[in-house]
Amino acid sequence: QVRMVESGGGSVQAGGSLRLSCAPSGRTFSRYGMGWFRQAPYKEREFVAGITWNDGSTHYADAVKGRFTISGRSANNTAWLQMNSLRPEDTGVYYCAAAWTTGWPRRTQEYDYWGQGTQVTVSS
Repeated sequence: QVRMVESGGGSVQAGGSLRLSCAPSGRTFSRYGMGWFRQAPYKEREFVAGITWNDGSTHYADAVKGRFTISGRSANNTAWLQMNSLRPEDTGVYYCAAAWTTGWPRRTQEYDYWGQGTQVTVSS
């Protein structure tokens, strides 16, 4: 069974930085890219950032543009999320997943092999 494994979460003060990592566990697989999502308490899971393997292009939610940077390695479906200038509203559980559709997917239905998530807490 394949799933992603996230790491790098923690607690920081507003304005701080964190770097999240994501790597697959289990058999090898082929997908079109990777994505990061987050979920705050009592809220829906939301798209944060994505990367496509065919050209390395990236796309972001408006709330994180200019502060977060996604990168990855297609050869082994790994991804990273560099988060700078963190705000309290960035608090939540961060998940990575693999994109099974082409283009710039933003919906959870367009991703699979979800991980268990890593907690990010930003205090003011």
